[in-house]
Amino acid sequence: MPSIANVRWVVVLALILDLLAFTIPLPLFPRIIEWYTQRELGDENGLLSRILTSIRTFQTMLHGSALNSRRQWDIVLLGGFLGSVFSVLQFLVSPWIGSLSDAYGRKPVLLVSMIGNILSGIVWMKSTSFMSFLLARAIGGFSEGNVQLSIAILSDVTEPAKRGRALALVGLAFAVCFSTGPVLGAYFAQRPFPLVFGPFKHADLNIYAAPAALTIVLLTLETVFLVFFLPETRGYVVPTSGTAAQVKSATTKEVEVDEDTGFVHVPAAADPSGTVQQRLSLLNILRWVHFAFLSVFSGVEFTLTFLTFDLFDWNNSQNGKMLAFIGVLSALLQGGYVRRSIHKIGEGVMARRGVQSCIASFAVLAALPHAGNFGPRLVYAAAVCLAYTSATVVNSLTALASLQCDEPSAGSSGPDPRLLKGRALGEFRSAGQLGRALGPLLACAAYWTVGPSFTYASSALAMIVLSSAMRGIAIKPKTE
Repeated sequence: MPSIANVRWVVVLALILDLLAFTIPLPLFPRIIEWYTQRELGDENGLLSRILTSIRTFQTMLHGSALNSRRQWDIVLLGGFLGSVFSVLQFLVSPWIGSLSDAYGRKPVLLVSMIGNILSGIVWMKSTSFMSFLLARAIGGFSEGNVQLSIAILSDVTEPAKRGRALALVGLAFAVCFSTGPVLGAYFAQRPFPLVFGPFKHADLNIYAAPAALTIVLLTLETVFLVFFLPETRGYVVPTSGTAAQVKSATTKEVEVDEDTGFVHVPAAADPSGTVQQRLSLLNILRWVHFAFLSVFSGVEFTLTFLTFDLFDWNNSQNGKMLAFIGVLSALLQGGYVRRSIHKIGEGVMARRGVQSCIASFAVLAALPHAGNFGPRLVYAAAVCLAYTSATVVNSLTALASLQCDEPSAGSSGPDPRLLKGRALGEFRSAGQLGRALGPLLACAAYWTVGPSFTYASSALAMIVLSSAMRGIAIKPKTE
């Protein structure tokens, strides 16, 4: 079993495999939906045809027939629907995943979720109808627990003073994967899956079966890796210094040392950041901020590839390069700036700065439809600000939320169950996923009805309001 120092890298490597699988289909959504639209347009009783009929009826009620010829608008709204399905299910299941990990351990719950992720990839690979692709997204939404459990594991093995730096590794994994996963997806999308061997000979597969197969391979490797290298971390913390005897002298609770891993088991942590009620109140505020931010940010983020598809007719490769640029820059910011600075300026300040960068990005995107030949260049100007936002906001809020949590306890007088890491961080993530569920629908509906300029300008205004509301948590840490 790995030592304490290696547990963090086990988590990060597993998370990279997981997020690569998650990001591979991102640049493909517009073309996937277009393929299903062309494939099922003649089936009047099919799910996709019924959805498109409802969309166009509603569209005619609002705008007459002016927009009916714009196939891109239908694709944008369907894309928002697909993006929301996954997040709605994550909103429902995240608190349960967290509570189960508090009760039964992080590792077994994580491994069960991996089985569901692999099944989701298999269904996508074989999906030749819009309904089956929707099923694949639903299975993935119910199963995905890697991110929130990785955060819980890193919180288990990291002392509070270094929590922000440790959780920045999660953001670094996101950045690395968002810079490489979309590129891999675009690359394999151009290479049809060979149907000349094994069970896939003459099979009727999804047009992007090759990227789907790659996600299955990555998720399978991740599962095997976790089985052999991830220890159970529930209830364990790392002493800041000294021996187990010294740790024991600093607390009235009994401690136990795991001889294999070196973890020190502390049945219940001290209250590091205020009373229970104060910490619960702050967690409520952080959940609200997380929800509000992602309600706006995820909508714009999701429509970005549809915007380039609509305005510039960018293909999978061009969208993949843009997402890769955002990911690479975000990774550099995570490793070179966030991890070094977050403990100096504070998690709340870092998050608010990211929101302010988001305002600038949305303002640029709002001007994009009127930029003429400068449009493609402005996309990358907006991408720079989006990279900074991606590197800072969610990870800083998550680190601040994790600092309010307690350790699990088997005793009857243990910590408040609402502050246990799995449950508290699960509820925090659930709030964000609700934002991710509503964001794509609201943004795509606005994009479809009033156009991209008004949509992104309104999003910038919403971020200005949120930045003002965050002043209460944007407090720099006291220096001695």
